[in-house]
Amino acid sequence: MTSRRTFLSWTGAAACAPVLPGCDGFIDLPISVASHVWVGYEPMFLARDKGWLNSQKVLLHETSSAIESLRALKEGKVQGAALTLDEMLCARADGVPLAMVLIFDISAGADMLVARPGIKTLADLKGQRIGYESSSVGQLMLAEILREAHLTPEDVKRQHLSVSQHSDAWDRHQVDALITYEPVASQLLAKGAVRLFDSRQIPNTIIDVLALRSDVLDFRHTSAVNHLLQSHFRALDHIKHNPQDAAYRMTRHLKLPVADVLQAFKGLMLPDAASNYRLLSGVKPEILASVAKLSNTMVQSKLLPKEDTLGNLIRADFLPPDALGN
Repeated sequence: MTSRRTFLSWTGAAACAPVLPGCDGFIDLPISVASHVWVGYEPMFLARDKGWLNSQKVLLHETSSAIESLRALKEGKVQGAALTLDEMLCARADGVPLAMVLIFDISAGADMLVARPGIKTLADLKGQRIGYESSSVGQLMLAEILREAHLTPEDVKRQHLSVSQHSDAWDRHQVDALITYEPVASQLLAKGAVRLFDSRQIPNTIIDVLALRSDVLDFRHTSAVNHLLQSHFRALDHIKHNPQDAAYRMTRHLKLPVADVLQAFKGLMLPDAASNYRLLSGVKPEILASVAKLSNTMVQSKLLPKEDTLGNLIRADFLPPDALGN
C-alpha cells in the first residue's frame, strides 16, 4: 500500500490533474462522522467543545445508537462512523467498504452485564429477562455471558432494546438484567444494579474504532481526516493533563455528574497516537491477531456468515506525523 507521504510526493512531481484546483494545492473536502454517546468517543466531542475541531472540515453527526450510525453510513449520509470493531466487521460483511484509521479505546470493564440485586450469579439468569442492543456487540456479549453461565439462548428471555431505552426499561422493571455500557452503566449501578460480568473477562474483544469508507481515504479528504485525528489526540492529552476541566466540559454530553465522568473512563484503555501507530502500523499490525480471533468468534456465534479476509482493513497513514516517527 502506497503511503500517504509517498503518494503526496509523487503527485507533487506530476502534472496538475483535472481534479486539482491548481499546482498550489489539493481540493480540501470535509467529512462527516456518525457517533452516539459513549465515553470512548467523547474526546471528539470535547475537541469540538474546546473549539479545536473545525466544523468546516469535520462534522460530527450525533445518533442515538450504533445501529443508527450504521444506518447513516450505509445510506451514504456520512463518510465514517465511530463503531465497535465487531460492528465494523458486520458492515464490511454487508458490503460497506470500511477501513479503520484510529483506535478510540479498548474496553476493559466499561461494557458490562448488570442485574437486579437478587440475581447473584450468571447461572441465576436462567428464565430471566435480559435486555441488550440488537447490534453485534450486544449479541457478542450475550453469547459470551451464556457460554460462561452454561446456558443456551432459549434459557433466557431476550429483549432487544437500544441503549437509549435501557434506563427507562430498568426503571419500569421491564428487564431483570441489561447488557449495557457507559455512561448508562454508571447510572444503573447508582440505582442499585449489580455488575455480574464485564469486558475484562473477554480482553481485547470490544474495541472501538473510527471506521471510514475506503472511497474517502484519498488526497481530497486527507486534510479533514488528519484534522480529526489530531483533534482527538489533543483532547486525549487534555483529559490526561487537565482532567477536572475535561470532566466539567464532558458532563453535559455524557449526562453524568462531574464526579462520575472520570470514573466512567476507568474501564477503558485509551491508546494515544504512539500506541495507535504501534497497534495499526507495519506489514502485520499488532491489532490483526485480535481482529482475526474476533472474526472467528463471530462466525462461531453466527454473527458473521464467514470470516473477514482482513484485506484493506487498516490505514495507519493518517496518524499524526510525530506518531509515525517523522
